[in-house]
Amino acid sequence: MTDTTTGRFAGSTIIVTGAGSGIGRATATRIAQEGGRVIATDVVAARLDALRTELDGLDVETVVGDVAATETIDALVTAAGGRVDGLANVAGIMDAFLPPDEVDDATWERVFSVNVTGPMRLTRAVLPLMIAAGKGSVVNVASEAALKASAAGAAYTSSKHAIAGYTKSVAFFHGPQGIRANAVAPGAVATNIEAPMKSEYAAGRVGPIMQTTIPPVAQPEQLAAAITWLLSDDSANVNGAVLPSDGGWSVV
Repeated sequence: MTDTTTGRFAGSTIIVTGAGSGIGRATATRIAQEGGRVIATDVVAARLDALRTELDGLDVETVVGDVAATETIDALVTAAGGRVDGLANVAGIMDAFLPPDEVDDATWERVFSVNVTGPMRLTRAVLPLMIAAGKGSVVNVASEAALKASAAGAAYTSSKHAIAGYTKSVAFFHGPQGIRANAVAPGAVATNIEAPMKSEYAAGRVGPIMQTTIPPVAQPEQLAAAITWLLSDDSANVNGAVLPSDGGWSVV
């Protein structure tokens, strides 16, 4: 395990969504262990309670709620207390691998609500604080599905392409104001995100590709290492990047 006692985030306040499990939990943990103040959010209260217990003695505040809901975003900004140095938009949901001719409106709208609209609204809410401070870092979790069409269904793939584009837009417009925005694009990661394949056609089309090309499943801590690097001043010269952290899957 990498040494995380350097104090890299000392004095910083970082919001982490999806912090109750998987990549979000690993990211929140690493930031707190490196001296940061973490505002952690998740839809499941029990997960946040467990995180707070595990990180007892460290500076962690929790907010239970759906990241796509306005009241959750308002609560996160209030909890931050007027200062946000970094934002890690980690929360996300899958789409049951439904292809374009099978995706239903409910799936499409829910996936975009969590994967795109929520991160956009939360970023929009914290940008004024970052701009006023002249500094800030936003890291969005995209996906291998932001780089290719064979990693998920139509809704998820479209949403992750959208968040990659939104990341670049934030970097372009607000880079001159001291704001950096980057994204990581994970491949398969050992998390509890539900990823059923409900389409028989998708199973026949996507399944063989994944079986022959997908690298070994990564651990959440490996993604947290990339996310915290992008959040920190270690990556001060990186802005508008979509960083694959996929074991080389994107080059296959």
